Amino acid sequence: MNIRRITIEPGRAEKNYWRDLWLFRELFYILSWRDIKVRYKQTVIGAAWSVIRPLLTTLIFTFVFKRVAKLDAPPGVPYMILVFAGMLPWQFFANALSESSNSLIGNSNLISKVYFPRLIIPASSVIVSLVDFAVSLGLMTLMMLYFQFVPDIKILLLPSFILLALLAAFGTGLYVTALNVKYRDFRYIIPFVIQIGLYVTPVGFLSSVVPTEWRLLYSLNPMVGIVDGFRWCMLGLPMYWPGFFVSIAVIILFLFVGVRYFRKTEKSFADNI
Repeated sequence: MNIRRITIEPGRAEKNYWRDLWLFRELFYILSWRDIKVRYKQTVIGAAWSVIRPLLTTLIFTFVFKRVAKLDAPPGVPYMILVFAGMLPWQFFANALSESSNSLIGNSNLISKVYFPRLIIPASSVIVSLVDFAVSLGLMTLMMLYFQFVPDIKILLLPSFILLALLAAFGTGLYVTALNVKYRDFRYIIPFVIQIGLYVTPVGFLSSVVPTEWRLLYSLNPMVGIVDGFRWCMLGLPMYWPGFFVSIAVIILFLFVGVRYFRKTEKSFADNI
């Protein structure tokens, strides 16, 4: 029988924080699995919401931008697939950010009773959003079969853009969830920010509609580069590489600031929560 020995001494938790993330990996698995099981518990149609929400939004955006705004997709690309390819990363980012921003408050009893690296809680919330993403990706596959659209070899690079979306959500989520512990009104701000972000991100349209002189500035929205990346590897559409690298730089900055602020305020979570 293996017995794990825990030594308590001043400053030990701070010194071994990153190693403790690995030691407490079982807690990460438990929290992730718990969130997956209760995500759609006591709902009428359960996990089908992960299909219905992006599909309805895609249909609305297709009608508004194609029929009303008279925008069009590049030749050979159905407009509905164009929109859904942008909806995939955005929905994943929005779900992950929403879940992680409230994760500490939702686990207040656990935080106030035992020691473990608090970073595990928002991390497990972000990972849970991958389940919804996987279901939506399956729907994207069915749509491609319906429209007889065959992606090229660049589709193999899709995991790298999924990772970028995960890092963008994780970095932003860390900062927001730490703020939410101290300022509880942030829980009302996040849904509003997500709603606005949906319309300032090129989900229902191509980022190329933005004038050339403004595209670098537009790429300060990190989801612009990620959405363009999804369409590049899934649909073969051109990529605006300068803007993509700007988006990557912003993602790295958000991740650094998020981890730094989270670690700085982590000691006060148990008192403020």
